[in-house]
Amino acid sequence: MLYHASPVGGIQTLVPHVSNHEKPLVYLSGRRENVLVYLSNAVEKHCREAGFEWNQPWYKWASYGFTKEGLLLLEEYYPNATMEIYKGVSGYIYRVDECTAAMPMAEIPHAYISSESVDVADCEYIPDAYEALLEAENEGLIVIKRYDDLSEGTRRWLEKMIPQEYAKAESHPDYRHFLKAKFSISE
Repeated sequence: MLYHASPVGGIQTLVPHVSNHEKPLVYLSGRRENVLVYLSNAVEKHCREAGFEWNQPWYKWASYGFTKEGLLLLEEYYPNATMEIYKGVSGYIYRVDECTAAMPMAEIPHAYISSESVDVADCEYIPDAYEALLEAENEGLIVIKRYDDLSEGTRRWLEKMIPQEYAKAESHPDYRHFLKAKFSISE
């Protein structure tokens, strides 16, 4: 079984879409809990709530990686980020039972991509993505590292990386708006 998350309900067939990688793909995971992070996009959520008008595809952003054991590791890069991004956000987890076109992504544990459309076998409604993440954390299925628990090394990396991200995001004003607001970027 493979899983895909979306804020859009009623999908019968997952169709490849262009994301940050600029190739039309369907993204899937072999672990249900790993797709929870895709129920909300921090950039889109912030910009919509701030009244930032944008009629292009939203830049995709999520601060996650994986532990040595292969568990999803969601890191808060600013205080209360997990709650702010996911609380009150609903969406759907789609289950795929068969996908012969799915290829594993070597750099991401349990992740698969398909350049072909994929039929959905089942759909699960998630009423609150934040609550679902906390439940997965409590069950030991994912790790959430709160902002206050970030190492000094991670904080130094953020101080260096965020201005670089801002500088190279000229073609993504939505992403720049988000970075400026969340990380106090000054021009």
